[in-house]
Formats: sequence, C-alpha cells, structure tokens
Amino acid sequence: MSDEVARHVGGIIHSMGGFLAAIMDPEIGRHAADPAASNFIAGNPQELALPEYVRALQRWTEPKDKDWFGYKMPHRPALVAAAEGLSKELGLTFDPDDILLTRGAHGGLAAALNVVVDPGDEVIFISPPWFFYEALILGAHGRPVKIRVRPDGFDLDVDAIAAAISRRTRAVLINTPHNPTGRIFGAATLGALSSVLEDASARNGRPIYLISDEAYSRILFDGNRMITPGAFYARSLLIHTYSKSALAPGQRLGYVALPPGMPGRDQVRQAFMVAGFSTGNMLPDAIMQYALPDIDSMSIDLDHLQRKRDRVVGALSEMGYEVQSPQATFYVLPKSPIEDDVLFARTLAAQKVLVLPGSAVDMPGYFRISLTATDAMIDRALPVFAEVMSRLTASVPR
Repeated sequence: MSDEVARHVGGIIHSMGGFLAAIMDPEIGRHAADPAASNFIAGNPQELALPEYVRALQRWTEPKDKDWFGYKMPHRPALVAAAEGLSKELGLTFDPDDILLTRGAHGGLAAALNVVVDPGDEVIFISPPWFFYEALILGAHGRPVKIRVRPDGFDLDVDAIAAAISRRTRAVLINTPHNPTGRIFGAATLGALSSVLEDASARNGRPIYLISDEAYSRILFDGNRMITPGAFYARSLLIHTYSKSALAPGQRLGYVALPPGMPGRDQVRQAFMVAGFSTGNMLPDAIMQYALPDIDSMSIDLDHLQRKRDRVVGALSEMGYEVQSPQATFYVLPKSPIEDDVLFARTLAAQKVLVLPGSAVDMPGYFRISLTATDAMIDRALPVFAEVMSRLTASVPR
C-alpha cells in the first residue's frame, strides 16, 4: 500500500472514529445479543417484518421467465411507481426517467458524490451527521467541510453554510428530516439556502449541487409534512430509501430523484449510469426492483411509533432529562445527565439498557434512543433510566 493510499484509508477510518468506538465498545455491546436487553442503539427492527412486505418478496422471488434473474436495465414499473409515489409525497411532478434506482440510500449517497465531486472539491456537510457522510465524501476524493446545526432547536445554520462556501465548493449535503435530532428543515430555511447556493454558483461560475438525504421522509409525527429542498433549488439530488418506511434496512432498495427543472438532466442521468457501473452502487437486486411497486405504499405503524415517542420523551422529561420531542425519524436525542456520554452509556449497559453515545454522531454530552424498540423494551428500560439518572447526578459535585 502506497503512502498516499495509506493516508487516504487512514483519513476515512478516522472520520468514523466516534461511531467505531461506540459500536466496538465491549461494555456497551456485550449485551447486544441478549433477548432480555433493551437495545435502543440502532434503527433496527425489533419485531418480525411487515407481513405484506414478506409476501411481496415471496411473490416476486418466483421466476416468471428464464431472464427473471438475468442482466437487465432498470425495471420500468419500478420507476413509474417510485415517481408516482414521490410526486404525491413531495407535491412535485417527477418523471420516471428521473428516478435512478440505487442500493438503498447509502448507495444513492455514494453515487451522487461520485457524480458531482472531482478530486479536491469541497463538500459541506451538516453535523451532527449520519455516521458515514464524511467517509463517503473522502471516498469520492472530496474534502469534507463540517457545519454544525444551530444549538437552539437544531435548525440549519444557513449563514454558517454561506460563510463556508469557497471557490472549491461543489456540493452541500443535508439530511431532512434530520438524524439524530428529528428536526424537519422548514420552507423558509430551505428557501434561504437555495438563494445562498444560487448566488454562490453564479459567483464561482460553477454549479453547486445540493444533496438531500431524505431517508426519513415518511417517518413524520404530529401531522408534519415533508418539505424537500428540491422544491426550491433545481440542482438538488434527492436521496430516498424504503428501508425506513418498511423498517427493513437489510434489504437494499432506494433511489436518487432529479427534481423538475434540473439543468442538464440528460447528462446527469448518464453520469449516474457511469457511476453505477464503476462503483456498484446502482440497481438493486432484481427481486427488489420487481417488488418496488408493492413496497412503495407500505409503512410501519406511525401512530404506534408516535405513541412510543410521546411515552419516552414524557417519561425522560419527568425524570429530569433535557430532551426535545422530535418532529420525525426514529430517534430521540436527550442530553446525558453527566458530561461523559460514553460513561453514561456504559452505566446503562451494565443493566442491559443499550443506547448510542452522542459522541458516535458528533454530539458529545448527548445520547440517542431508537424508537424502533418494542414496548416491552421501553417498559424494562424506563426504571433503569430513572435509577441511573438519580445515582449519577447524586455523585456529581455541586
């Protein structure tokens, strides 16, 4: 391995340091496989998959002809169904040809970055981030530029993004609804961001793309609606997945959508085809493509998820935890009662309650709870949260 390659690989590993430290921490993870544990670490299913989801996969597994599992181009009915579903969801009109199927949101993000980023280009991304944003930017040979959300409410800091744009800026990567805060970025914020990017693109003489990770676009609470930057900024690449709405993250199915008005759309489509061949991030497996028209309308029980959110947020607040109620996503992000969020997570883990330390998502002093846990897990965990809060705060010098 050359020194240059070693530095590149080392940089990618370093970018995931907090996440790797958390998931490999033996004290936090030692009870992960214990069925008696309350595991809130990840947005994983804790119950069997939706029966209709399973039936769809079973139905489309049965081959209809000799070419059923052969090489093929994107399945046209899948493109049509995704375009119709997204048009209804976002209130825009998407053409089936502007749906670029990918191996989940992860594959879509990797493909989008490889399409728009040249070596040395800067990509602004929002922190707290999804675990792999910085690694994906580095993997595309870009230069990550991190901008924090506003501390008072976790909204986008559009002024900070504007100040960070340079002549080398090629893309801005945001996540709405936002993991881990649960914030939905509003129309005024996205409109302001669009104006910033339009002005900067004109000033630089080179377009800046907006990559919008919309993985949680259908996991909404309190009647909230999804607002996409694609409604404001034509050069948006909208990343979608079915792993959240169907709660099946191991089945890789998603797409990148080009909004109406995307400049140079034919060239962008061609670039994604090339990126797919060169990276392997495009085209889900044949069965997933065949099943997409069935899967598109499926959803986990959002009312039940909201009831779990309300119960967890209400109980933690009563115990003295500082916590905001998320507008969307699977997650609640309370403040740790002590500064050392890893020590807090280890203390909970000793009683088989597993949470993700905030340092894993660049939020030291916080911890993340996944609402995909079962009601029984929550029943077992709440007394532990109360007991640990009381014990740790009693030991903190005043």
